[in-house]
Amino acid sequence: MNESTWETVEQLKQWLDEKDGLTADMAPLMRLLKLQEELGEAAQATMGALGANPRKGKSHTWEDAEAEVCDVILSGMVLLATLTPNAEKRFDERLSIIAERSLT
Repeated sequence: MNESTWETVEQLKQWLDEKDGLTADMAPLMRLLKLQEELGEAAQATMGALGANPRKGKSHTWEDAEAEVCDVILSGMVLLATLTPNAEKRFDERLSIIAERSLT
């Protein structure tokens, strides 16, 4: 990811810190719950795109599912930035470990 992505994530984290009224101790928990909420929405959109719920039918598009997955990723990035001031470095380190383990 480019530098501006993580700069934007940090700006969003700072905005949340100013606006959500959470203590520093509660912010990680609430942002983890937000990640879980977004994951549920991604699952719902995917099921809707597949028409997997007979009661609802095709209630979503694949574009809806893609947008929800982006929300999951962004929520995870904001959570990581909440947990560590070195989010970009930590992410890159973890990505390298997983890539080395999986791609070699």
